[in-house]
Amino acid sequence: MTFRYGRRTALSGVTWEVPRGVTGLLGPNGAGKTTLLNLLVGLTKPSSGEIVFSGGGRESAVGFVPQQYSTAGEMRVLDTVAYAAWINGVARKECIAAAERALAEVELGNRAGDRVRSLSGGQRQRLGIAAALAHRPQLVVLDEPTSGLDPGQRLRAREVISAIGARYTVVLSTHLIEDIAHVCERVAVLAQGRMAFDGTVDELTALVEDTEGAGSLGSAFERAYESLINTLGGARD
Repeated sequence: MTFRYGRRTALSGVTWEVPRGVTGLLGPNGAGKTTLLNLLVGLTKPSSGEIVFSGGGRESAVGFVPQQYSTAGEMRVLDTVAYAAWINGVARKECIAAAERALAEVELGNRAGDRVRSLSGGQRQRLGIAAALAHRPQLVVLDEPTSGLDPGQRLRAREVISAIGARYTVVLSTHLIEDIAHVCERVAVLAQGRMAFDGTVDELTALVEDTEGAGSLGSAFERAYESLINTLGGARD
């Protein structure tokens, strides 16, 4: 797949197969991550190439939680998710049941009757994930889902993301490498509009020797990612 903004190529020849489970997406600023996410969720179309979903179909195939997830504070939690189900094609009579199921998947079922404004920041992020799950999408795209959360909220969000990875195909785009290390089975790295790496977390970590960087504050995974970006001459965050 290729995508161009006028004469500028943002993505060039990207081929990527995303399996069931949680796949992380990393890349420095300017690497093309935002462009790729926009293509995955249908906000833009490729200049060439295509996106193919297993089993066919494209309409409502994606559940998306943007980095800035907006909610109406006066709405009830259940109604918020039921509305998301409805706008994504769930029959009106099935929306409440779909919302209850999605809230249970993110462990917010006990807050169904509460107003959204009463939720903590971490709970609102989980509400966003529930809204993305309500129509049972083929792909769930999470853009920086733990950004701005405190350590406890971040841990809870990771637990939820890891759990839904057992039932859904999830793409987790983040700048927080520890998110990838904790919840992802696989990781893809974009650099300069190309897919620089696509493999398991262990395979990326293996790109550096265990003895390299001894005494460094960074983990082996972080050093491997940094080494890969430096080798490719990618833009830095």
